[in-house]
Amino acid sequence: MYLTKEVKEEIFTKHGKGKNDTGSAEGQIALFTHRINHLTEHLKNNRKDFNTERSLVKLVGKRRALLDYLTKKDILRYRAIVKELGLRK
Repeated sequence: MYLTKEVKEEIFTKHGKGKNDTGSAEGQIALFTHRINHLTEHLKNNRKDFNTERSLVKLVGKRRALLDYLTKKDILRYRAIVKELGLRK
């Protein structure tokens, strides 16, 4: 299992306001990024796994929507999370 309870707590502690702050935009974006990276590696080995490919596209769309929300809400938080996670744009 790639996403254990400890990994989730670490992500939310590092990018959110605490380990129990699972609803912040930064925490959600960081979690989606972790899942996207995992699915991308999976698809490199399993090219015909179309269900995973669809899930990956949906996750990228969710992350993009959260990034757009953060851009409108607070541009400084947006710039910080993009720089921290190494996302383009």
